Amino acid sequence: MTAPPDRIAAPAAAPSAHPGTTPQSPTPQSPAPQPSARRRTRAPGAASGQAPVVAAVAVGGALGAAARHAASLLWPAVGAFPWTTLAVNVLGCAVIGAFMVAVTEVWTVHRLLRPFFGTGVLGGFTTFSTYAVDVTSLLADGHARTGLVYLAVTVPAALLAAWGGAAVTRRLASRMRRTPARVRVRVEGLGGPAKAEEGAA
Repeated sequence: MTAPPDRIAAPAAAPSAHPGTTPQSPTPQSPAPQPSARRRTRAPGAASGQAPVVAAVAVGGALGAAARHAASLLWPAVGAFPWTTLAVNVLGCAVIGAFMVAVTEVWTVHRLLRPFFGTGVLGGFTTFSTYAVDVTSLLADGHARTGLVYLAVTVPAALLAAWGGAAVTRRLASRMRRTPARVRVRVEGLGGPAKAEEGAA
């Protein structure tokens, strides 16, 4: 007669590979500790170190914008074509090209000069936002041909002016660094040795 199902004996444990030792139940593994979130800390003085740069850009931008406004008052545009804005942008880009060559290849300048004059003054003096508004106004007022010409001319003229300013400044700097060559000349009527004089190559 067979025993009821609830009284069936449990199967014997498998014999241990090493005699004399009792099998041990596996210990539950604890979950791996999660890495703590990194605290975002700012280096001391990082914000205060940028304050002079921001101030230099702000002051330079105010001066550049004031100079552009003065140019629009002194030389107002004649007719529908915005000549004053075009001249301001072309002149400003030429100065930007010359200035960048001067401060990166010729001189060692103060660290605030570049943000003050390059980003601030010249950035406030040139105005490509006004250029976009002028194009929109010309097209809306029925001056489509003038607006399209102004749209097509401004950007190439500004890029050419920046390239020209950089090229001229680089050429002038190379001439300044070139030392005058010594030219040996013999004075007529004298039998002595030749004299060395400073002269151009």
